[in-house]
Amino acid sequence: MLREQLAVLELSKNLIRGNTNNTSRVTYSPQKPAFPGWDDPGWRFPRRTPESQGIASGYLADFIEELAGNERTDLHHVIVVRHGNVIAETSVAPYVDGMWHASYSMCKTITGLAVGMLMEEGKLTPDDKVLALLDKKSLLTVKKNLTVEHLLTMTSGVMFNETGIVSGDDWVSSYLQAGIKGTPGKQFEYNSMNTYILSAIVTKVTGETLMEYLRPRLWEPLGITRVFWETCPKGITKGGWGLFINTEDAAKIGQLFLQKGMWQGKQLVPEKWILESVEKHMDTPENMGPYGYGYQVWRSGRPGSCTFNGMLGQNVVVYPDLDMVIATNAGSDELFQNCILLNIVRKYFEGDFVPDALLSENPSGYRKLLETERRFSRDGRSNISMSKGICRSNGLGIRESSRRGRQPASGGWGRRSRSGAAVRLLEEEKLKRRLDGKVYELEQQHVGLCPLVFQVFHNNYTDGIRRAAFYYERNRFYLVLEEGNELHRMEVGFGRAAVTEVSFHGEPYLLGVGGAFAKDEEGIPVLKLDIAFLEEAVRRRLKCRFPDFGERIELYWDETPGGRMITEGLGALVGDSLPTGLMEGISSRLGVDLPAILVEKTVHPIVTGKWLRENDGEAMAEQEAASEDSVISTDTASDPPRDSLQDE
Repeated sequence: MLREQLAVLELSKNLIRGNTNNTSRVTYSPQKPAFPGWDDPGWRFPRRTPESQGIASGYLADFIEELAGNERTDLHHVIVVRHGNVIAETSVAPYVDGMWHASYSMCKTITGLAVGMLMEEGKLTPDDKVLALLDKKSLLTVKKNLTVEHLLTMTSGVMFNETGIVSGDDWVSSYLQAGIKGTPGKQFEYNSMNTYILSAIVTKVTGETLMEYLRPRLWEPLGITRVFWETCPKGITKGGWGLFINTEDAAKIGQLFLQKGMWQGKQLVPEKWILESVEKHMDTPENMGPYGYGYQVWRSGRPGSCTFNGMLGQNVVVYPDLDMVIATNAGSDELFQNCILLNIVRKYFEGDFVPDALLSENPSGYRKLLETERRFSRDGRSNISMSKGICRSNGLGIRESSRRGRQPASGGWGRRSRSGAAVRLLEEEKLKRRLDGKVYELEQQHVGLCPLVFQVFHNNYTDGIRRAAFYYERNRFYLVLEEGNELHRMEVGFGRAAVTEVSFHGEPYLLGVGGAFAKDEEGIPVLKLDIAFLEEAVRRRLKCRFPDFGERIELYWDETPGGRMITEGLGALVGDSLPTGLMEGISSRLGVDLPAILVEKTVHPIVTGKWLRENDGEAMAEQEAASEDSVISTDTASDPPRDSLQDE
């Protein structure tokens, strides 16, 4: 395992030193397609009033208020389903209803479903030996006893874990050549590579990738049309992470559990497998979750309940005794079940919560729920006009300052009086015009637009931002970043975020960019930017400070998940597995605290730049102009308002 751990340290060193060439040992090729849009939404749940399903609208309004209003959850999407009907939902602006979202480890449960299907087909058993299935050999006797059951229950003991994927392209061989801690089946050790090996077994047994195997067996029967799953460099579906799926489609998988594998009269997954998978097979550490672990799924606090859990707030919670599913996407900095987001879910739906069979309709309570949903979503999805490198949106808002604190504080241009607002708008207009056309050469060129977690998970590392520019055209304000050979042209929305499609080494991502001008304590103009990766759980924050206005720029970067999670994760995943004293020795040789300096250099670095005079900036301006295409309008389908739906 030392080779893999040293690869992590080498990657950390490259990031710290700003070495943007050959950052990773893993072969990169672009995989992710552009979000396909809303033309084919697939099958959707019916929408019903909460009272018709036995829950008070006001109760759900309070739930959404607390869940979306807590700044630690950074909620993106939530949907509540009872008796197969959606009774509450919102997408917190600028996140858009129906857009797919990274699921991280939430998708492990879906990989488990594929294993259950193979067992029903007679092609696999829990006792099958992993080495035999993969036609591999091992000199370790203990490795010969490794079974599918051990992978399902996270008890393999194999020491090749998530950090090892940065060490090379052949993850299956690295996993099978790694040492084992203890005896398989004895101790719970959470390891995403166990799930990856399950995916590799699916491919070996069927001749299809996991994604291909599930298409006719799961995606198509459930009407899931917008889904994408990354593969490893060898073409094996990652299995334990890398799935992009929207919140409602994820809730369908939860509904499939409620219905014990049955969907519209067809048994998609064996009932026996569903029941066995949610039984407690292993106890789990208290900090991960107190209820135990089944087959690639976490147990929850109500009878027979379970949670598909992914880091940073990706969850599907299944409550069989309530006939209820709750699905969330978020961008918190928490990893497992013991987190603020799920604690709020438990507060409202575990303990002594008992819904009624039916309640009288409550128009005022229902209006409160709809108003709460719309306040957070700013009326949700609307028409989005897209072009290569540019998306413009009407109706996508940034979070309210009272809840998130992303707007300027009172003072300077943040005053809320009518006269103050007029002055603020006038000052903003002046600043936009003064910044128009200015190009800055950055003095530190190792920082990228993508957050560190994004770069590592997608093996898509920055080439470093060389220049930054601002343009004010037709009352629209743009930030343009030159990163490697790519230009990122992002419209900045003031009051409401603007949506832009940006390419990172050939992979397109949608960003919601909101901005606000302010003055710092020294009276120096500042542009604050919130850059939400709408298909991900991450975001960048950027403060652009303009001392000696126009001559110099200072860029203060930050991101979520933040430094605390990265520092703790690197220490736990790398430090505990290295020989005693090696981490300290490396840090001593570098003269730094390795995790701390990694955060300082990559998560919240400070970058300075100088204004390029007109002639020096012409090349970037010409390149930026050439990158613009004509706008192609993509009208999104409008959902009928839930208050107009009637029980059939």
